Amino acid sequence: MGVIIFSAILILIDQISKHLVVEFLKGKPPLVIIDKVLNFYYLENRGAAFGIMQDRRILFIIITIIIILVLLSIILKSYRQNSFLYNLSLGLILGGAIGNFIDRIRLHYVVDFISVRIFGYDFAVFNLADSFIVIGTILLIIMILFYDNPERRVKNENNKI
Repeated sequence: MGVIIFSAILILIDQISKHLVVEFLKGKPPLVIIDKVLNFYYLENRGAAFGIMQDRRILFIIITIIIILVLLSIILKSYRQNSFLYNLSLGLILGGAIGNFIDRIRLHYVVDFISVRIFGYDFAVFNLADSFIVIGTILLIIMILFYDNPERRVKNENNKI
């Protein structure tokens, strides 16, 4: 099943990136990629997005298990009927969720390292798994709003008559 393999590859990429960050950036100054725009540095996030709800590890583990089970259920139940874009979005979300889940189980925190400054404002530090989740969620929203919207489907069917 392609989406599961895709998710596994994303998990591997995420875990390798975090290993490299721990190996080469922990306890060291930030690595400047693009001056005043993009830096890599080691950060331990014991919370959720933007560092909210610090030290609620058990809650995050329970929520993540539920999300993973729901995603796997959707994927396994309707994989062949889903569009490529729909499966891609689910694969991205699944891979990202499992990538951060591994950190929470193994380390008791998530390794974040990508620091971006946009229009002079520092954005929350994140990792590749977070990026996968956000991109997958955006794709899923686009699919729902523009391609899988029941109202839109009814209008399109009425226009065909």
